[in-house]
Amino acid sequence: MVIRYPNGQSSTYDGGKKQKMQEKAIRPKTFANRGMRFEEAINESNLYYLNRQIAVIHKKPTPIQIVKVDYPRRSAAVIKEAYFREASTTDYNGVYRGHYLDFEAKETQNKTSFPFKNFHLHQIKHMENCLEQKGLCFVLLWFSSLQRCFFLDSRSLIEKWYLQDSTGKKSLPLSYIERVGIEINPKIAPRIPYLEAVDSFLTIKENE
Repeated sequence: MVIRYPNGQSSTYDGGKKQKMQEKAIRPKTFANRGMRFEEAINESNLYYLNRQIAVIHKKPTPIQIVKVDYPRRSAAVIKEAYFREASTTDYNGVYRGHYLDFEAKETQNKTSFPFKNFHLHQIKHMENCLEQKGLCFVLLWFSSLQRCFFLDSRSLIEKWYLQDSTGKKSLPLSYIERVGIEINPKIAPRIPYLEAVDSFLTIKENE
């Protein structure tokens, strides 16, 4: 299947098989020693929160316009060509304790910093818009080589992201993330207890 992007480029979509094979080759096989990928762990955590009526948070679907479909038989349809209708914003959003949550989840194999190239301008703009409306906006950063996870307020990310051209710094140092972020320790259930970091962040904001 061919998928065309907003900038006119196209790529052949194979149901994610090629990407999954590439990810399997380059990603660590373990997540907190339990074989979990970061996104899968977040999705499972969201289900944990939903089932216990703690929060309602979902992964956003990517809007796709289907333009060509083949019908090899009456009971089956195969998508051959589709377009991403618009650039994606952030990965997740929902409601928790009366707060609108909007966040992005990213991972890197780097051990000393988190590259800015993992974030795009339209995502930064979206975060700014959410913050303008008093939403709670943040990023979850996973250092796969270190098996460490951090909550980072979007304001801290946005400030440094806009400075990269003037400073020449193309990444967030781990030391900075350790200082201004909140470390999240993965566990059995939920896998990524990021709402504990949200609670800590809200307490800090209330006491400022």
